[in-house]
Amino acid sequence: MPTCLLTALCSLLGFGALQAAETNKPPNIVVILVDDLGYGDLACQGAKDLQTPHVDGLIANGMKLNHFYANSPVCSPTRAALLTGCYPSVAGVPGVIRTHPENSWGYLRPDLPLLSTMLKRNGYHTAIVGKWHLGLEAPNIPTKRGFDLFQGYLGDMMDDYTTHLRHDINYMRLNETEIDPKGHATDIFSTWAVNYINDRAKKQEPFFLYLAYNAPHTPIQPPDSWLKLVKKKQPGISDKRAKLVALIEHLDKGIGEVLHAIKSAGIDERTVVVFTSDNGGQCDVGANNGKLHGCKGEMYEGGLRVPASVTWPGHIKPGVSHDGVFLTMDLFPTLCEVAGVPVKHRIDGQSFAGVLKGDLKPFPQRDLYWERREGGKFDGLTIQAVRRGNWKLLHNSPFEPMKLFNLNNDPREQFDLMKTRPKEVQALSSLLRKHIQRGGAVPWQKPTPPLTSP
Repeated sequence: MPTCLLTALCSLLGFGALQAAETNKPPNIVVILVDDLGYGDLACQGAKDLQTPHVDGLIANGMKLNHFYANSPVCSPTRAALLTGCYPSVAGVPGVIRTHPENSWGYLRPDLPLLSTMLKRNGYHTAIVGKWHLGLEAPNIPTKRGFDLFQGYLGDMMDDYTTHLRHDINYMRLNETEIDPKGHATDIFSTWAVNYINDRAKKQEPFFLYLAYNAPHTPIQPPDSWLKLVKKKQPGISDKRAKLVALIEHLDKGIGEVLHAIKSAGIDERTVVVFTSDNGGQCDVGANNGKLHGCKGEMYEGGLRVPASVTWPGHIKPGVSHDGVFLTMDLFPTLCEVAGVPVKHRIDGQSFAGVLKGDLKPFPQRDLYWERREGGKFDGLTIQAVRRGNWKLLHNSPFEPMKLFNLNNDPREQFDLMKTRPKEVQALSSLLRKHIQRGGAVPWQKPTPPLTSP
């Protein structure tokens, strides 16, 4: 892109005379996605029993997004939304993708360009470090979906943070080669991310790093030294909570190493850093979702609302926050706009680049949807929610009635208004049906060969 055009674009976006324009390239982009972090499980989010100085500092140095929602209360669908800019069901991933076909509930649409592919159109080198969780074989592996480098884990979760196995299968890869690195997964992913940043900082082309940790997902396995330190600092803490606190504090240390690498390389003022979680915290392992009701896997606020921030020193004013309601899928068009990449195909996400530049106008309200298809106790059925303004209609179990809440008057979702607000129920139910029909047009299972004549 000619320098004059990029400068004009940056001016239009309100980011000032950027260094990116001076060097004829857009900013680097780092997306840090953590796994199952509770809304209240950061010190800056009100936690009193843990210390997260690096993530706290990152959020304080940028814009805190007070009403940011994951696109799903579980892993794969949110990751699909992040990388496609579409609702999970529209992306073909209404549920969790797993090893065994009989318990796998999604197939990433091969025709949708991912964020990695989009950014490559403007010269980005693209990498994913960490957890993929969107497919175990081609074409739905990172190197076939726009990533130049993949150092990480193909699967859903690890049965052990140090062996890295799942169902006794090794899903660790360097691009498409199976590898067997030694150490705690959080340390491995942090080191790989630091090495990538140090290498790409010497190059002329901008980079996109998608750093997807599997912490603090189960199993809750912090390094022993970190667990001992937590118990020493807090003698009365329960074993369950101590393990999760140690795992989160250890994760914070790794993120700090990544942020230090960006600053030490002298590229912090031309690097956008996004931080968020794929869904809310898992309550039965001790997660803290603050004052929100519900947990990971549920359609209540505690399963969906997550910490989030965007930081860009010198361009996004530090210490600010915004109350707009954003979803994970909104990151796709936002980052494309910041990178100077037009999005010409239909997506569901909406760019909030204007918010980042300091636009004080309220972000436009829109109807919002959440879905989750699951096996086990759900028998392959779905749960879902729809929100219009402050009204939220949710179905938290296929075998229970729907519930209606007004989030403005009842943010903890304690008072079901299904019987007293029939007009709102009817309107929201109609919206939800149409959304379900739209997602129903998209296959979410691996295509099977056509039947042949006997």
